[in-house]
Amino acid sequence: MNETLESLVASEIRPLGLELFELKMGGGKGRPVLDVRVERDDGERVTVDNCAAASRAIESRLDADGFAGGNYVLEVSSPGVERPLRNAGDWRKYVGRTAVVTSNVPGDPAGRRTDEVEIAGVEGDAGQEVVTVRNERGDERRFPLAAVEKARLAFHWKR
Repeated sequence: MNETLESLVASEIRPLGLELFELKMGGGKGRPVLDVRVERDDGERVTVDNCAAASRAIESRLDADGFAGGNYVLEVSSPGVERPLRNAGDWRKYVGRTAVVTSNVPGDPAGRRTDEVEIAGVEGDAGQEVVTVRNERGDERRFPLAAVEKARLAFHWKR
């Protein structure tokens, strides 16, 4: 991925209180498609107005720079309510929320497992973080963040 393009997008949305979550480029050479995922830096949910403001800011900058001769498609959205948890910062941000976690902890008799849990905490220094999760019965389990293969927030509709 073009780091310059990522930097450009991030710099345009930062003043809007948004952070770049992900940037994917697809489409063809003659008409690239930029798929931009943003999240709010205050941790609140991304609104349609947030996406529209980000789209206007990014488009204005891309047009001014002559990106793809102005022949591109820009799509701006949020990572969604079931967003992936990719790093320790994400885990810290969402303490208290429910997540679906697939882990493979060495020595765990269950081996590789997928659980729906509450994120209870994250401790440790960079690269050595340990997460604590709590199941619906209140039982806590601790394991290295490095043992997490996949994790995403879980969303449940209220009845």
